[in-house]
Amino acid sequence: MDKRHFLQISAVLVGTAFFSRYLNGSSETMAAADTKFEVTKPEEEWKSILTPEQFQVLRKHGTERAHTSPLDKIYDPGTFVCAGCGQPLFTSETKFNSGTGWPSFFKPIDGAIATTVDRSFFMTRTEVHCSRCGGHLGHVFNDGPKPTGLRYCMNGVSLQFEPA
Repeated sequence: MDKRHFLQISAVLVGTAFFSRYLNGSSETMAAADTKFEVTKPEEEWKSILTPEQFQVLRKHGTERAHTSPLDKIYDPGTFVCAGCGQPLFTSETKFNSGTGWPSFFKPIDGAIATTVDRSFFMTRTEVHCSRCGGHLGHVFNDGPKPTGLRYCMNGVSLQFEPA
């Protein structure tokens, strides 16, 4: 093996090792097999109670297309709850129009959510989960309005709205 060939192979191996945590699309999820939640169900049961879109987002960490959720434009008094387990997550008083096409909030209900690190798609983000069932809800960003400066960008299919 000549020096040039050796350097090319070395560069590929180092690059693969460095980017592997971004390429696999995984996150350090709360839904790991050893994590215990108040609400747990086998995958087949989740599939039977959720729509295919809800299952993909809540249980497989998917993302719905922007501007497809009717919940994005609901500002009536009420509570947004987890579509998987019914836990109250956000109140309508904390909802705002972020212009992103997903329901957005500046503050969750105390204790309702948990976060993990998401290193998919060549970036590091903070992933938001339901603290009761571990369902994936969306991500939180530091570009929201006062008073928190946070934008909880949620998938509409992971939520249900309960009017006050």
